[in-house]
Amino acid sequence: MSAGVQPAGPFEQPASFEFTAQNKALADIIIARYPQGRQQSAIVPLLDIAQRQAGGWLPRAAIEYLAKLLDMAIIRAYEVVTFYTMFNLAPVGKHLVQVCTTTPCWLRGSDDVLAACKKRLGIEVGHTTADGQFSLMEVECLGACVNAPMVQVNDSFYEDLDADSTTALLDALARGENPKIGPQIDRQTSCPVGGPTTLTDVAGE
Repeated sequence: MSAGVQPAGPFEQPASFEFTAQNKALADIIIARYPQGRQQSAIVPLLDIAQRQAGGWLPRAAIEYLAKLLDMAIIRAYEVVTFYTMFNLAPVGKHLVQVCTTTPCWLRGSDDVLAACKKRLGIEVGHTTADGQFSLMEVECLGACVNAPMVQVNDSFYEDLDADSTTALLDALARGENPKIGPQIDRQTSCPVGGPTTLTDVAGE
């Protein structure tokens, strides 16, 4: 789970946490979507909001704040946090690199992608670079099997990767650039490589 990602160095738990006014308003909208007595069902989206506000991880104070907000036992909130790999219990790098190694990606070369990440970043899975710029994770299916192999960096998908394009992607991120998301080859979204193979005639011609 992502809770196992090791931060770049020692870190302190903040003494308190509270939503910003903007995030509290958003949380209220989300909570209101659920029937009376079912507000605890909002825990997942609220955890996501809290994690983004906290800079990519969930301090204990944030989890306890949400448990109180939703009138649920703190342990119940922790159960959700530790179940989903999207939630982090310790600070992660500026770029959270998640390499999918489930069967479709593995068959298409995810081992090479993961090896390229380790070599370029100089870290193993579950670790963070000393400068705090990158954390590396190995994850299960991210739902882009047709464009395997792929990685997710923060909220962006980068697909159709190999060792060289993975290294180039990490180099670009390290330079502060915003690489093109989606396929890293000449492919439009999830169309066949090389272009369409069916329905190539334009209607009316």
